[in-house]
Amino acid sequence: MQLLTLKDFPDYELIDSGGGMRLERFGTVVISKPDPQALWERKAPIDVWNNVHALFNDGNWLLKKEIPNPWIVNFEEIKLHARLTPFKHVGIFPEQAVFWKMTTEIIKNSSIQKPKVLNLFGYTGAASVSCALAGAFVTHVDASKPSITYAKENMLLSGLPDNSIRWIIDDAIKFTSREIKRGNFYDSIILDPPVYGHGPQGEPWDFYKNINQLLLNCKKILSPKPMFIIFNAYAISSSSLMLNHLLTDLTKNLGGKITSGELVIEESFGKRLLSTGIYSYWRK
Repeated sequence: MQLLTLKDFPDYELIDSGGGMRLERFGTVVISKPDPQALWERKAPIDVWNNVHALFNDGNWLLKKEIPNPWIVNFEEIKLHARLTPFKHVGIFPEQAVFWKMTTEIIKNSSIQKPKVLNLFGYTGAASVSCALAGAFVTHVDASKPSITYAKENMLLSGLPDNSIRWIIDDAIKFTSREIKRGNFYDSIILDPPVYGHGPQGEPWDFYKNINQLLLNCKKILSPKPMFIIFNAYAISSSSLMLNHLLTDLTKNLGGKITSGELVIEESFGKRLLSTGIYSYWRK
């Protein structure tokens, strides 16, 4: 297992964690929100914890200071809108920046002109924007129309033209099944499936029941010489070994290398590592 640690993201900081909470800075805005894994003691003084713009408590954001909503967070060429969502997130998962950097490097160094990238469960689109900025043509699939709208904002905010990304509001399994019939292929695939969810027509998604079918579909739409596959999972009650084994089956006979482990962020105060999710990626 390999720990992938967030680095070189000046607009983000995990200030401290503990007591079931994490204290973070996105740009100039400091927030505090629950994290059920952070059961240890806090390292930062209480006045640091109290000096927040917003606190998520009992399902709601409590504003302590006035902030713009949304506000802008920068990562290299990428510009992203952060906003206080009802789900305690701000629309940005900073630990994913390690993959934004990796995919940018692979795409820019690829011999394929305008490689095709499929981003399934694309959410607010940071991965889609980073791949498009690097020169790929991205197909972004998500079941939520508000998430697609949010992702489009991030595309335009980052200076990309309207036709840089193809937006699809659809169920991931239904979409990939149609792509098989159409004979469409992708040079790279990014998957970030939730544990449970619903498609736009109410199609049920259950990670443990549906992931094998989705991966089988993905295997059938990979181009003959794919570049990378990234497989993330949050709130899955399993280890990265599961993702590793699934990705091993998917990439059989493709060569390349698989790396799996945990995505982690280092605190500023305690220098402890906070795990945010599990991952497995394959690259040629």
